[in-house]
Amino acid sequence: MPTPDSVLIVDDDAEIRTLLTEYFERNGFRALAVPDGRGMRAALKGSHPDIVILDLMLPGEDGLALCRDLRSQSNLPILMLTARGDDTDRIVGLEMGADDYVPKPFHPRELLARVKSILRRARALPENLQPDRVRAFRFAGWTLDVPTRTLTAPDDVLVDLSGTEFRLLRTFLDHPNRTLTRDQLIELMLDRDAGPFDRAIDVQVSRLRHRLRDSGKEPVLIKTVRGQGYVLAAAVEPVS
Repeated sequence: MPTPDSVLIVDDDAEIRTLLTEYFERNGFRALAVPDGRGMRAALKGSHPDIVILDLMLPGEDGLALCRDLRSQSNLPILMLTARGDDTDRIVGLEMGADDYVPKPFHPRELLARVKSILRRARALPENLQPDRVRAFRFAGWTLDVPTRTLTAPDDVLVDLSGTEFRLLRTFLDHPNRTLTRDQLIELMLDRDAGPFDRAIDVQVSRLRHRLRDSGKEPVLIKTVRGQGYVLAAAVEPVS
């Protein structure tokens, strides 16, 4: 029989830990719940979960710091929980590498659906593009180092990328020479409904073009396909 997916829940609310542990186990998952960052690190040393559900508001290190630390070391999928009403915190979480977020209060069924969606997307990549296998991408003289999120220009200049710029570039590199609509870019980047991001995608593409020195009147690397979306027009070489 196939091994069930496993989820690590990091939340300081004991009731939520119990609720989610029981709910995920009833739905075929293995579940482990811990109250803080220290517990998360101990759990990761002793197990290999398929996804982490990480609360934003935690004692000691908060969820954003833990998300940033975890993402710097691995591509383990992260879903963030937040009780804050400010979209800024959610956007920051996504920029730090979270794959999705769910605001509190939430329905466990929605959370389960989000988790399954994240896992499906992670496993839908071709084998040579699995996150744990790809160390870098080479394209048009540029190199993107995945673990460090470092972009190197053809003249060896290092180019800083924000979290969103990295995710957008990675999305293009995963789907080279394929026209992606704005909705598809949002879905692939965030794995959630467009929400406030639907009108911002053009701004993010413009910023990424600027990073890639491709912001002239007729971009040649990230091209606009009128009435459809954008395409990365370059041969891409994944490096494992």
